[in-house]
Amino acid sequence: MKVLGRISSFAGNTFALWVILIAIISFIFPSGFSWIISYVNILLGIIMFGMGLTLTPQDFKGIIKTPRSVLIAVIAQYTIMPLFAYLLVKVFQLTPEIAVGVILVGCCPGGTASNVITFLAKGNTALSVATTTVSTLLSPILTPTLTLLLASEWMSVSFVDMFFSIVKVVLIPIILGFVVRMLFREQVEKSVTALPLVSVIGIVAVAAGVVSVNTEAIATSGLLIFVVVMLHNILGLLVGFLLARISKLNFADQKAVAIEAGMQNSALASQLALNFFAANPIAAVPSTIFSIWHNISGPVLATFWSKLSDKAQK
Repeated sequence: MKVLGRISSFAGNTFALWVILIAIISFIFPSGFSWIISYVNILLGIIMFGMGLTLTPQDFKGIIKTPRSVLIAVIAQYTIMPLFAYLLVKVFQLTPEIAVGVILVGCCPGGTASNVITFLAKGNTALSVATTTVSTLLSPILTPTLTLLLASEWMSVSFVDMFFSIVKVVLIPIILGFVVRMLFREQVEKSVTALPLVSVIGIVAVAAGVVSVNTEAIATSGLLIFVVVMLHNILGLLVGFLLARISKLNFADQKAVAIEAGMQNSALASQLALNFFAANPIAAVPSTIFSIWHNISGPVLATFWSKLSDKAQK
């Protein structure tokens, strides 16, 4: 188990490299990865089940202890990224299918990667975990609502269908994971170090599938999508930090809020895009590129903030 834990830790620390590598391979040999698209729902369910296994009652106590900070972070999550997604789509005059994909990324909750980045940045990790938990539990309502409000201008969006899809592949697996941890605490705690590896494999597989069915679209529009995704992420981090600062949270909380605001559950965005806009699979490309980019910008920002904290302590 220790060896598996080390492998899992290594995979988590080099996550961005694996996504980039598999994206390149699937772009060159698309026929070898296109079959993955049929299993995206299962892969996301496994990832969310893993997230549920990491949750403890202590995480929910953190929500009660710092309700104001959690509220600010969740508001940042569901206002900053959706609004910037809409503005960027308008400014760059993106095609309908790409526009919907960008907005979907903005309307999704935070992912578990934000918790790791907050820890590396020496931010308030407890606040990050609490925010990810709350934003994910709210996602069946807020993600379809925001997507309907912001994306229906370009394509038809079904709130009801999206609601049940998120409940099925996000909420139920998380609850099951949490229940399993409560029932088999000792066994789960022994194997929890392997969970990052499961998440990495799942997200990398989804990325490979998305790239494999969009090679032509990526060749023609990939650079534009990358620019939009990069701006989306940077603006989310910056404005999230400023909001937390204006709200007079301490520096550790400011870092957590910024990272929660700027990092999204890109795997969920890919799943929703492939399920609800199947006729236009390029809608899933923004989330795939976001998955690559935020796992580059996040560690860079975490390193900067970590060194800043070290200097302050000295």
